[in-house]
Amino acid sequence: MADSKKEVLLVGFGAVGGIYSLILQKSGKVNLTVVARSNYESVNNEGVHFKSEKFGDVQGWRPRRLVNSVKAAADRAYSHVFIAAKCVPEVVSNSQLVAPLLSDAYASSYPQPTYVLLQNGWNFERELYDSVKGLGKGEPRIVSSALYIMTNLHGPNVIWHNAVERVVLGMYRCDDYGTTMNSPEEQAVLDELEEILKAGGSTVEVVPEIQRRKYAKNMLNVTFAGFSCLTRYPLMSVFRPPPSEPIQYSTYVHPITADRVEEFAIPAMRGVMQELVNLAYALGFPDSAVDGIPSSCVVDAVEHARNTHNDASATHVASTLLDIEKGYPIEVEVIWGGIVRAARERQVDMPRTEMMYSILVVVENQLIRERALGPSK
Repeated sequence: MADSKKEVLLVGFGAVGGIYSLILQKSGKVNLTVVARSNYESVNNEGVHFKSEKFGDVQGWRPRRLVNSVKAAADRAYSHVFIAAKCVPEVVSNSQLVAPLLSDAYASSYPQPTYVLLQNGWNFERELYDSVKGLGKGEPRIVSSALYIMTNLHGPNVIWHNAVERVVLGMYRCDDYGTTMNSPEEQAVLDELEEILKAGGSTVEVVPEIQRRKYAKNMLNVTFAGFSCLTRYPLMSVFRPPPSEPIQYSTYVHPITADRVEEFAIPAMRGVMQELVNLAYALGFPDSAVDGIPSSCVVDAVEHARNTHNDASATHVASTLLDIEKGYPIEVEVIWGGIVRAARERQVDMPRTEMMYSILVVVENQLIRERALGPSK
């Protein structure tokens, strides 16, 4: 009997890519190929060790097929290509990342897959869309997502993950934020993805318009990852009280200036959120908790961050902060830059957000410089 499983490729085997590789393979519905680049040797030799509150402790896990490049994976047709690598287009764009799948040789031999972007940021899909469109093989099928997950990579093949994992999926429509109903063809693409991911244990929501949902998630990254990157501390430094015996932890708000953190730092977070809400309305997103950006999120998001990071068990560190600590380029353009440019185009003032972006541009510039020079310079 012919194998009815779908051939699926995942590119980017960090923390997020690792969790979704586990989900895809657990579904039993796919033959999974994973591209692991910098951590290929560790994963190939030892597998991946997961410590997850949602998916359990899994030792020595391996995907069905592991390769070290997209070129090595470009030997067959895929129904879906998941991109879980961080989107840093000024270093490597999405189309460059999957270039072997966009080559004339591949495009003439195999149909183009549905691309599924498991990436932070907002309004960055156009670059890949244009590259696929340029192949002349019909309208690209690109599914974008808003990811809610707290996971970190500890070493090349150890992934920590708490109980949070939820993905919102929707079709990317070029230059279209207003269509709020899926066509039958779009709905079929999304339903198939939902079936696969849910079978693997994922929490999935399918929506008719993804950009407003990505924008809502990106508001959290702009604000909270921004503060972490600029202070070089996780959010426990803003919200967690000092420990008391016998509980101990190292990052908390020291009482000597705790009143200033409460008076200045936390209201500044609300100020960034309010700027983002103002831009959302200029973009045409409604003030709605159902299908837009509710004005209440300014207060709600900060209080949720407080409740998530004030507990003794809180350990999550923004992945952008981890990247800075490791000397990796960060997603400055797709998280902050696109927002700032959209605001300027619409004459929406965002002084706090623009200041964040302007500083992080310099931070990333120097990260790129240092990597170009190498470790000995």
